[in-house]
Amino acid sequence: MNASPEITYKSWLMIAVLAFVWGGTFMVTEIALTGMTPFWIAAARIGFAALVMTAIWGWRDFILFEAAPIGSEKLTLIAVGAFSGAIPFALLAWGQQHVTSGFAGVSMASTALIILPMAHFLVPGERMTWRRAVGFVIGFCGVVVLIGGQAFETTGARLETAGRMACVAASACYAASSIMMRRLPQVDAIGLATVLLLIGACFSIPLAYVIEGMPEMPETGILLVLVFLGLVPTAAANFLRVLVVRSAGPVFMSLVNYQVPVWSVVLGALILSEPLPPALLYAMGLILAGVGVSQYGALRRLFGTRP
Repeated sequence: MNASPEITYKSWLMIAVLAFVWGGTFMVTEIALTGMTPFWIAAARIGFAALVMTAIWGWRDFILFEAAPIGSEKLTLIAVGAFSGAIPFALLAWGQQHVTSGFAGVSMASTALIILPMAHFLVPGERMTWRRAVGFVIGFCGVVVLIGGQAFETTGARLETAGRMACVAASACYAASSIMMRRLPQVDAIGLATVLLLIGACFSIPLAYVIEGMPEMPETGILLVLVFLGLVPTAAANFLRVLVVRSAGPVFMSLVNYQVPVWSVVLGALILSEPLPPALLYAMGLILAGVGVSQYGALRRLFGTRP
């Protein structure tokens, strides 16, 4: 796909929805963890999402590529599926056992910084400018301020260094999958989202079985939570992610990584009555400033201001 990214009002709306959905997913996952193990939660949400999306895709006659893909494009599709879900889910599930939640949050935010130089060399129309680089660094600093002292605290665990490497590797997987997804030829968005979930399920379900064995049947409440995780933050959100990456580009999509921690904190305060960190307003200011600076050109075009 060689066309330059096109950022519209819909693009901004979609990343706002994605940030809100993924920001609230942490709370729902905490509930799921009370009745199911981490790898099976990942496998269940991907598996259920794959089933739902396959039914929708089948209703659309299983449309995928506009032209028959060549061998390298098929391999890229498999790689995108693995790097979009199964591999980073597994890395995070293992890594978070040995690092603080704050470091895990910072590592996810670093996805945006990893994408920036990759897109410069690999994606047409995604040139890295000083303004864009400065904006992304400002946004990243906002996430660090929001997380606070936990950002780089040590747990003292024996495998902490390996755990940190696993979290950063998960971020790199998300970055690589966005770059590769953008480079695929013309493809149906629903078909692509479905195939990626099916590939992810083929990786994550056997992995969960090997690591954690057969799961026990969870209670009805936990099953409903798993259905929600599969339907909303996995199936629907994966479809939106495909639309954003394919239309507005991976660099624009990576702005979600700065917004997710904000929604996670705000929703935790509103729903779980968790205390708001004193630095929330400062962090939000930095994040919004970073987004504004990095997307200055897109915003001027969007609101019709003369360059």
